Amino acid sequence: MKKKMACFSCMSINRKDVRDFDEDVPSRSTKSSGKGRKGRLTGGKGGESNNQKGHVARSFTFKELALATQNFREANLIGEGGFGSVYKGRLETGLASFLLPKLVAIKRLNLDGLQGHQEFIVEVLMLSLLHHKNLVNLIGYCTDGDQRLLVYEFMPMGSLENHLFDVKREIEITCRIAFGLLSLVTVVEDVEPGKKPLSWSTRLKIAAGAAHGLEYLHCEANPPVIYRDLKSSNILLDNDFNPKLSDFGLAKLGPVGENTHVSTRVMGTYGYCAPEYAMSGKLTLKSDIYSLGVVLLELITGRKAYDSSRNAGEQNLVVWTRPFLKDRRKFVHMVDPLLNGQFSVRSLHHAVAITAMCIQEQASFRPIISDIVVALDYLVSQAESSESKGGGSQTGKQTHSEGESNASSCKQTLENRPAPC
Repeated sequence: MKKKMACFSCMSINRKDVRDFDEDVPSRSTKSSGKGRKGRLTGGKGGESNNQKGHVARSFTFKELALATQNFREANLIGEGGFGSVYKGRLETGLASFLLPKLVAIKRLNLDGLQGHQEFIVEVLMLSLLHHKNLVNLIGYCTDGDQRLLVYEFMPMGSLENHLFDVKREIEITCRIAFGLLSLVTVVEDVEPGKKPLSWSTRLKIAAGAAHGLEYLHCEANPPVIYRDLKSSNILLDNDFNPKLSDFGLAKLGPVGENTHVSTRVMGTYGYCAPEYAMSGKLTLKSDIYSLGVVLLELITGRKAYDSSRNAGEQNLVVWTRPFLKDRRKFVHMVDPLLNGQFSVRSLHHAVAITAMCIQEQASFRPIISDIVVALDYLVSQAESSESKGGGSQTGKQTHSEGESNASSCKQTLENRPAPC
């Protein structure tokens, strides 16, 4: 797929339910270029597997996976949630080969957890058919009896959520000082031992990689796929902080033909759901764009999409940032304190302009994913170029008025791009 810079001037379910779901997939038609293939989800030409093209997930026995995790030993537990628990596992020599890695992540679903049997089937189907460097690889699955387990490639750096929030965050203390005046004091504590805060360039790299994965789902999968669960905990990182989207249990085939949306029950995580989807259940590709915008806000601010521990008015990240987004002179005041001022103001203004367009309340005003990819790739290349020249990330090389002009230019161009993928 060729991308032109012209688009930016600046830069447990019962068996009947399962049967109904299976019957629904082949009933959809796609809008491919004149060929009109029906009913079979396929990856586009840009799709690629990190192991082998056409790799099909293999079936494991429960005994094999219990052995790989030392009987699901607590020391191997690397994550847990409403769906179940994730364990680090090591496949036995007889199982591991040039096709199967030795280290894997094994998700064991709760029998009565949030991820039901239908979501399990969806995830196996989606990740068996879709392959891209920014999508996590599904190695296999287990359906012994009532056990439901998924085996993924092991991502050594964990999730984006771990690196943004599982460090000692800033403590904001409002204290009364002399003469009854109020002063807001921000204290940035040392981060967790052995874990450094993500640099600005690394945050841009993660954002761009996640956008590439989403672009593959929206523009190259056939028919298009709506991810529906884009959030920082579902963005996994390898040793070089290359991101991969994971957890496809909520993914849906997108609208095709004359249809503009898919009607479905509202699912997802509070704080990331697009407002029109949360209110009406009408799901579109632009619903994912909103979620991506929220993740971009998390990367910029170091704050969670929703944080009940904060004061009223600051709990919902999008709501908290609205006043900042209206005044470009305030952009720098919403930046994660752990960045310690190490970022380009110009780059920040561009990133905020992109983010602001993604979280537009009206879906039609949000940009398409291909334009977002071009914009973020440009910011990544600029950041890498600056670092290679020894310039690092600085805040003082651009005035706020110059930043306003560039950010405004980005926004105007995005608003004038209504064309679909």
